[in-house]
Amino acid sequence: MRLKDDQDLFPATLGKVKIERTSSMLNRQFYRCFASTSTMFLWALFLIALTASYISIQSLVLSSKNILTDKWGGIKWEKQVRNSASIQKQRGGFSVLVTGSAGFVGSHVSLALKKRGDGVVGLDNFNNYYDPSLKRARQSLLNKNGIFVVDGDINDDRLLSKLVDIVAFSHVMHLAAQAGVRYAMENPSSYVHSNIAGLVTLLEVCKSANPQPSIVWASSSSVYGLNENVPFSESDRTDKPASLYAATKKAGEEITHTYNHIYGLSITGLRFFTVYGPWGRPDMAYFSFTRNILQGKPITVYRGKNRVDLARDFTYIDDIVKGCLGSLDTSGKSTGSGGKKRGPALYRIFNLGNTSPVTVPTLVSILERHLKVKAKKNIIEMPGNGDVPFTHANISLATSDFGYKPTTDLQTGLKKFVKWYLSYYGYNGRIVD
Repeated sequence: MRLKDDQDLFPATLGKVKIERTSSMLNRQFYRCFASTSTMFLWALFLIALTASYISIQSLVLSSKNILTDKWGGIKWEKQVRNSASIQKQRGGFSVLVTGSAGFVGSHVSLALKKRGDGVVGLDNFNNYYDPSLKRARQSLLNKNGIFVVDGDINDDRLLSKLVDIVAFSHVMHLAAQAGVRYAMENPSSYVHSNIAGLVTLLEVCKSANPQPSIVWASSSSVYGLNENVPFSESDRTDKPASLYAATKKAGEEITHTYNHIYGLSITGLRFFTVYGPWGRPDMAYFSFTRNILQGKPITVYRGKNRVDLARDFTYIDDIVKGCLGSLDTSGKSTGSGGKKRGPALYRIFNLGNTSPVTVPTLVSILERHLKVKAKKNIIEMPGNGDVPFTHANISLATSDFGYKPTTDLQTGLKKFVKWYLSYYGYNGRIVD
């Protein structure tokens, strides 16, 4: 495995009538009640209560296991954590805990934070949802840049408590999650484990910390589900998820709002729109298309109803990183202390997209051009697996709040991805125009 120069790879979500009338009135009252904000708040509390038993069991299992096989702890380990969290900026620097730091977005965000002088400690469980060796390669890159990545799970409350005890983190960038829309049909429990139980475990530790950190976390554009308003705006309804993954991310938004309201945690949720680029996830279409095209294997291109091409608001990783840092810089402080709220805290949700949807066939054409290989395509109708026909972000809120402005089009972004891919996987001699 060969790695390119770091700077090249990381460029700078009573009668018969009366009875019927009464019944109708009750139905209308029930609907109004269910749709009210206060009831949504109660549903969020219910979600938390529902996962409490699950979390307690998971924590017990993890604690019992970790007592025997801890990969963390000790004087040397604590020193590594402190050194990694050390702020290099003379003024205004942050100490940030980045969960999912060996993941695609997590690794890029960690490097960007470190580059500007913030202290960064990573956390990742290196699961096998996709090739763990890619995650380990990202970890190696982080290590070379002075970022220590803790090998652990966000459901491990002992570990999380230890980390916030060692370092008074100013922020938590929570990017750890079980990703993927289709995989939820194969392993639904993994989404509850990571995206709901893991989130609640992290929030529990953060609300009890003193000082409380501000939290920025990854929601998803998938929360828009079957929404047909274009472009997707943060004020649109998100109560019709099309996949379990989307439902867990929507649950996360309700849960985080509850912790913000009760405990004074400053929380910002980011709805990412189809992120791509170097060091990406192998389960994403652009990545698997590239692999199969180079290997001479056919690729499956889904088409919507009435033979309409699917379209995505593909967003380059560098633009997403800028949005993550911008939201972190403007997140404000949490107002609680030791689990007690002292005053209202900031709660925000932003779209982070490119606001320029591109069809999947166009994506394939661009890849063919950069790879100089013609793709073998199997075009079939999109199955009912949780995918949606299109995504399109309205980014005006992020633009007005912290100046978010994506600058990389798909043509340029895919060129950079292909260059990285050919280098990382050893396709020597290929030249990208």
